[in-house]
Amino acid sequence: MSELNILFDILKRYQNQYAQPCMVAGKRNDVWEQYSTEDFINHIDNLSKAFVFLGLKKGDKVALMSGNRPEWNIIDFACNQIGIAIIPLYPTLSAQDLSYIINDAGAKLIFVSNADLSKKIDQAVEDHHLSIDTYTFDEVAGKSNYRELLKTGQEQDVDLAPLRAAVGSEDLLTLIYTSGTTGKPKGVFLTHGNIISNIEACAHLVPQNVHTALSFLPLCHIFERMVVYLYLSKGIQIYYAENLDNIVADINEVKPQIFTTVPRVLEKVYDKIVEKGKTLTGLKKTLFFWALDLGHNYQEPLKNGSFFNLKLGIARKLIFSKWKEALGGNIQLIISGGAALQERLGRVFWAAGIKVLEGYGLTETSPVIAVNSHQPQDVKFGTVGRVLKNLDVKIASDGEILVKGPSITSGYYKNEEATREAIDQQGYFHTGDIGEITKDGFLKITDRKKEMFKTAGGKYVAPQMLENKFMESTFIAQIMVIGENQRFPAALIVPAFDELEKWCQHKGINFSSKEEIVKNPEVIDKYQKEIDRLNTNFGQWEKVKKFELLAKEWTIDGGELTPKLSLKRKIILKKLESIIDTIYEE
Repeated sequence: MSELNILFDILKRYQNQYAQPCMVAGKRNDVWEQYSTEDFINHIDNLSKAFVFLGLKKGDKVALMSGNRPEWNIIDFACNQIGIAIIPLYPTLSAQDLSYIINDAGAKLIFVSNADLSKKIDQAVEDHHLSIDTYTFDEVAGKSNYRELLKTGQEQDVDLAPLRAAVGSEDLLTLIYTSGTTGKPKGVFLTHGNIISNIEACAHLVPQNVHTALSFLPLCHIFERMVVYLYLSKGIQIYYAENLDNIVADINEVKPQIFTTVPRVLEKVYDKIVEKGKTLTGLKKTLFFWALDLGHNYQEPLKNGSFFNLKLGIARKLIFSKWKEALGGNIQLIISGGAALQERLGRVFWAAGIKVLEGYGLTETSPVIAVNSHQPQDVKFGTVGRVLKNLDVKIASDGEILVKGPSITSGYYKNEEATREAIDQQGYFHTGDIGEITKDGFLKITDRKKEMFKTAGGKYVAPQMLENKFMESTFIAQIMVIGENQRFPAALIVPAFDELEKWCQHKGINFSSKEEIVKNPEVIDKYQKEIDRLNTNFGQWEKVKKFELLAKEWTIDGGELTPKLSLKRKIILKKLESIIDTIYEE
C-alpha cells in the first residue's frame, strides 16, 4: 500500500488501487447520486482550478457549512490539494459565533448546502458587516451556485502539479473552532501531518473485507471527518445519509459493513429492540430475554468459556441474527465516540456479533487517542481501548490524561494564551479528562477534570460515571448530576417520554401533557425506584439523594447541548437555577 504524506495522496491511492463506479454517494430527494472515482477526482480538480481563477492561493481559507454530502469532500480536497485550509462550520452556530469565526479565520469564501443555511449566513453577514462571497450546493434564488465554479474550472488551463508539490505535511489543513460553553470559540490548528498520522495509526481498525460505509455523523466534526479519510484510504465506498429521520431506511438500502455513531444512537437502537422483545409472547419472549441476559454477561472474546460460547451460538442464530438484519444484514463494525458508552451496550452488541469499537479523543488530537479494536485481544469493555502506538500518554498526579505525538495540534489559532494553557513545556497536551491506564494497558476515562465537583462535605464526585449508569434506565432520556458545594448530589432528569407514556397507559395514569406528568406522584415514585436501583454500587457520598423531572428536552438549538450532544453544564445550571435552588432549599 502506497505511503500517505499529504492528505490528497489518498485520492492518488484510491485512483490507482480501488477505482470503481461508486466512490461516494449522497441521497437527495430519496435518490442516491453516485460519483465514480473518475468523476469525483475530476470535480475536485476543476474546483481547484476555479479557486486559482478566483485568485485564491496557498494559505487562504474557505469556510464550509453543510450536512454530509459528496460536495463536502469535493470542496475539502479541492482546497487541501492546493494548500487552502477548510474552516468547517456547524449548521447550529449562532449568527454571532459565525461572524466571529469567519472574521477570526479570515475566510475568503463560504459554501453552504441549502436555502436555510444561506439565510443564516446572510443574517450573520448583515448583522455583523461581513464581506464574503457565498456559494450554495442546492439551487437557491439569487445565490451563486457551486456548479458554476465547476464549469469555470473546466474551462481553465491550469497545471495543478506544482501547486500540489508546494503543499507540505506541516501546512495547515483545517481550522476547527471548538464550541466552548463560555467565551469565544478557539480555532484548533491541524496540519496535513496531524491528520495523516492519525489515519495511519487507526488503519488496523478496518479489516480488508470491509468495502461499504454509511456516514451520518456531522463531517464538520473531526471524528467523522477523519474516519471518512480512513475509509477512502482503504478504498471503501461511502454513502451519505440524507438525514437522521430516514437513517433506518438508508441502512437497509445501503447495507453497510461499518458506520460511526455516538452512544445515544446505540442506546436508542437497543431500547427499541428491547421494546419489541417485550411485545413477544410465550417461547419467543422467553428466548429473547434469555439471549439478552446472555449478552449482558458476555465477557471479552477470549474470556468466554466453551459452554457459554455454545449457548451464544444458539442465541446468535435464533435472536441476534435479527439484530444484524435490522442494521442492514452486513454490519460488522460500529465505531463509537463523542461520549462514554454504557458497558452493557458494548457487551450485548459484541455478543450479537456486532463489534462496537469504543474510542476516545479530542479535536486537538486529530482526534483519536485510544480505541478498542475488532481483534479479540485488543478489546476491554468499560475502557476506550489501547493508546495508539504513535502516541505517548501519561497520567498526571491529579489524574489528568496528558498526550504527546504527531497527531497533536501545535496550538490554537492566534491564541497564544490558550495554547500555553493546553500544552506544557514538555510538549504534552492536557486533555482535561481524568483517567487511568489498566494493568493490561487499556485507557479508562473516569470524568472531565472541569466537571468533577466537591460536595460541601469535601468529597469529590465524578458526575459522568453516575450519569452513564443512570442512562441504563429505559425511562431516562437525559440526565445531569449536580451538587457542587452542596450537601449531596442531585439529578436533573428528562424522562424518556415514549417509554413513560406506555408505562402510564399500563398503570391507568392519564398522560395529559409532559408538564403535568412530571409532577404526577406515581411517576415521581417510579423514578425514585429507578434512582434507588441504579444508586446501589456507588459510595454513600456519591449517591443521588434527590432529583427533579423536567418536561423539556435539552437540545443543540436550545443551547444546552454541544454539536456532539455533550451537556453544556454551565448553561443548564444557569437556565435551571430556580429549580436547583428548590432541590437544595430544604
